[in-house]
Amino acid sequence: MGTAVITGAASGIGAGLAREAVRRGMTVVLADWDGDALAALAKELGGQAHAYPSDVRDPGALEALAEAAFAQHGGVDLLFNNAGVLTTGLSWEISADAWQRSLDINIGGVVNGLRAFVPRMMAAGGPARIINTASVGGFLPSPFMAPYSATKFAVVALTESLAGELAALGSPIAVSLLAPGPVKTQIFREAPSAAAQGFHQTMTDLLGAHGMAPEAFAGLVFAAIDRGDYWIIPQPEALDPALDARHAGIKARQAPSFYPTGDAS
Repeated sequence: MGTAVITGAASGIGAGLAREAVRRGMTVVLADWDGDALAALAKELGGQAHAYPSDVRDPGALEALAEAAFAQHGGVDLLFNNAGVLTTGLSWEISADAWQRSLDINIGGVVNGLRAFVPRMMAAGGPARIINTASVGGFLPSPFMAPYSATKFAVVALTESLAGELAALGSPIAVSLLAPGPVKTQIFREAPSAAAQGFHQTMTDLLGAHGMAPEAFAGLVFAAIDRGDYWIIPQPEALDPALDARHAGIKARQAPSFYPTGDAS
């Protein structure tokens, strides 16, 4: 049934993807910086799952992960570049370290995954698929979470560039862009700044009320992979109406609605 590599696998969407892959009979290579949580998940999933504690910010760590995946498991059929973090606050008050962490994990983690795995996947010569996790926030920017918005926009662009490059080379490696909407994860686990407390509470309440369970979400992701979808958007209701409005506003050269217009009338 093949091998799936999943970064950010210890919790949330990554753990849901791992459970669905095992349910489908795949061997699963689990990667996350949280070694204890990763080991617990591997134990839960049984002999098909293998834990490799890895920090996606470290290119060497992902080189070692790729080497192990190919040497020990015979190849990679699905690569999920899934690890991500979210920090809330005012863009000018978020610390330099927090900004850099978002850049290093949300963008750098995908880049490091591509640099480690794509050459090996191309050398293997067979069909495979790379799935990069962005977000509906990669199309719809938000105040109070600028690092997340900026980095997820970058993942959207990076993924399209990757798909074009592989197509230009005639590679059998396919690409998908995964854009989750509300999913019940711990993505908002970091404490907010004072300025972002109201926003943080609203988003937490939204996840609690409308978030999809990671396992149900993963089933929709794998169904899209089965269809060969590039755009994997399991919750279109969280994206399509707002994206239509955004595109219309851009075409009309309107300022985003959450920006003050300066009109006090």
